[in-house]
Amino acid sequence: MEDRKTKLERFEESVLSKYQIYNSIFMTLPFSGVSNVGRFLPLFGEECKKGYQDNKTPTEIVEEFFKKYAPQSSEKETNDLLFRFIQYIERQVVLFDAIEDAAFSTVNNMDGLGSIRNMKEKAEARNKVTELKATLQKLKVRPVLTAHPTQFYPDSVLVIINDLTQAIKDNDLTTIKKLLAQLGKTPFYKKEKPSPLDEAIGLIWYLENVFYHSMGNIYSYLKKHILKDEALKNPVVELGFWPGGDRDGNPFVKPETTLKVAERLKKSILKNYYKDIRVLKRRLTFKGVEHLVKNLEDQLYKAAFLEEENTLTLQEFRQSLEEIRAILISEHQSLFVDELDALLYKVDIFGFYFASLDIRQDSRIHRIVIEDIAKSTSGKIIPENYSSLSCEEQIQVLSQVNGVLDLTSFNQEITKDTLGSILMMMAIQKENGEKGCNRYIIS
Repeated sequence: MEDRKTKLERFEESVLSKYQIYNSIFMTLPFSGVSNVGRFLPLFGEECKKGYQDNKTPTEIVEEFFKKYAPQSSEKETNDLLFRFIQYIERQVVLFDAIEDAAFSTVNNMDGLGSIRNMKEKAEARNKVTELKATLQKLKVRPVLTAHPTQFYPDSVLVIINDLTQAIKDNDLTTIKKLLAQLGKTPFYKKEKPSPLDEAIGLIWYLENVFYHSMGNIYSYLKKHILKDEALKNPVVELGFWPGGDRDGNPFVKPETTLKVAERLKKSILKNYYKDIRVLKRRLTFKGVEHLVKNLEDQLYKAAFLEEENTLTLQEFRQSLEEIRAILISEHQSLFVDELDALLYKVDIFGFYFASLDIRQDSRIHRIVIEDIAKSTSGKIIPENYSSLSCEEQIQVLSQVNGVLDLTSFNQEITKDTLGSILMMMAIQKENGEKGCNRYIIS
């Protein structure tokens, strides 16, 4: 009967109705300092709606509300209550998002128009599978993750959202009530502005908990149901990552910041591989493979969680997985090969870098740096009259630049930072692989 309902009916039943139920529970939870927020907020909402219809100004709406419902409140009490309203509404948005996420597969047809399965079935029906395979070998999508201090929640809130979504899926009312209470008491914003590293860590949470699994599932479906035995030579989806690398308008991003973000990205992907190996270890208990899995588990643990130098290379990791796969096929009737392949596909997608860290800088900064290099090296690397050359002449000069620069010889910090970021790209590529940091964007 569920699939006979319209999308709007499914949304109203699985999202709106649940929101009204859980929001009524949420409204009864006490906030520190103001005990009547849950009672006043719906009344304030009605006053806002009515005032808007009557073309009243925001000031008039607020003043009339307090005159009607809290005439004795002081200015401080008024401001406190308005602030608590904002706190409540922020958390109501989170609650609605969690319910919507939990009901996503119910409200939407996951195999319908626009899905990969639908694309595959259309190709089969039209005898276009060969063309579809050829397109996949050329197609590349590059989502780029960026960050702004106002656009993401702290890790503590993200964890609550994730757990709340799961509890709503499970209809676990006891856990939902506890998580709503936790949500009400957990700060959404820190007093100090997040550093570029903080921004990066916030987005890495999504890499670990969302993109790692969803991109792995997409790749597995393409390989298993469309390409089958044909190798996918082209990475259909690649992730770009700006926090920690984007210097345009952000003076706090230094080469050291970029390196720390790259290290965090590598640690994060290794932790996810470690979790997957732990799951596989419970299944691959056969002669000839058990010790190989255990060895990989130990190596990944050291690389992901310990500070000692990582000796495990991407090539060695992949070779070990391929060796295990060969033994499963030859000696154990291919048992759990699909599960192992799912990990191999993720290794193909993410390598040891997780997402490509993009370096970005303003072209005006580059102009300053070029002029400083010309001046500081007395024209030995770049002519001192560079800025007066025509565009064609400048291109000719830059295409033939050759020389070694000593960063300590420059007085301008922006020159040291810009040149240092290029050297840092080389260091990141050495540790994370070439794709770990291979794009320099001049804006």
